[in-house]
Amino acid sequence: MAAVTAIMRTQQILLARIESVLKNFDLTFARFELLALLSFARTGALPMTKASARLQVHPTSVTNAVDRLERAGLVRRVPHPTDGRATLIEITPEGRARVLVATRELNSAVFTSSGFSDDELTDLERMLARFRRDAGDFDGPIDF
Repeated sequence: MAAVTAIMRTQQILLARIESVLKNFDLTFARFELLALLSFARTGALPMTKASARLQVHPTSVTNAVDRLERAGLVRRVPHPTDGRATLIEITPEGRARVLVATRELNSAVFTSSGFSDDELTDLERMLARFRRDAGDFDGPIDF
């Protein structure tokens, strides 16, 4: 119980730090993750179902994030060019600019000073990746 409680409290602390940075960009962490994913996509667009799978979240969560990001002008829905049943989420130039600046700020304020040493982070990533893989959260090798 002590380990689980420590993990959950650590997650709350880190998320609060991240959210405090992202509020300056009118983003939540969920919306930031979606923008970041789209910014890394070769074409800047992904099908909604693929975004959901890559973020490992329920499709409804992606739909809600897209709704808000679309209202803010940071993404747009476009028809899939070859699959009439699918919709693509496409990052806009404003969305690309916002996620770039937010990423820089997160790197500076949170990710480069997480409170863990490099060795601790490596061990932590390895332990948590193994746990998640064994729990069925993702497939594939643990590559550290």
